[in-house]
Amino acid sequence: MEQHSPPTSELQVVRGCLSGDADSYTDFVDLFRQTIYRLCYRLLRHHEDAEDVMQETLVRALGNLHQWDQTRPLRPWIMTIASNCCKTLLAKRVTSRVQSGQKLADLAPQREEPREAKEDLAEEIHCCLQKLRPEIQECFLLFYRDQLTVMQIAEQSGHPVGTVKIWLHRSRQHLAEALRRRGVQQ
Repeated sequence: MEQHSPPTSELQVVRGCLSGDADSYTDFVDLFRQTIYRLCYRLLRHHEDAEDVMQETLVRALGNLHQWDQTRPLRPWIMTIASNCCKTLLAKRVTSRVQSGQKLADLAPQREEPREAKEDLAEEIHCCLQKLRPEIQECFLLFYRDQLTVMQIAEQSGHPVGTVKIWLHRSRQHLAEALRRRGVQQ
């Protein structure tokens, strides 16, 4: 597999951060803040949570820059940190709802009236996707909702193209089977 090194400006910023240069820290944040926020918002669907996770991601990335392999692309490494932080927050949301006495059945979306079949189908799909592993769910959403190519998803996630293709195939199978079990007509 071909190795891609980060663009020179990114590498210079990272080297500045590793040497303790305060301006490099600011440049690092400026380089990645918007991209991280967009990913976090897509996964969390909540502005304040996306902001919090973006900040946590930047702190973790800056704190662990010494562990980053400089022969590999920087952006996918950072986006993986962001994705993992989002997954952790999503897991905490579910856990806190369950611990607060809410029944799991109450967490599932309620069926709409037949006249709102389109919204009902969207809820069914959302519910089915929530049962996928987070990385497969993210891959599915990047491909179908955000219209990214398999190659773009592989680059962004840091996973091989073959893995992305397998995840897309599995997500489609899971979705089709789950919708059949729920009685949703295709």
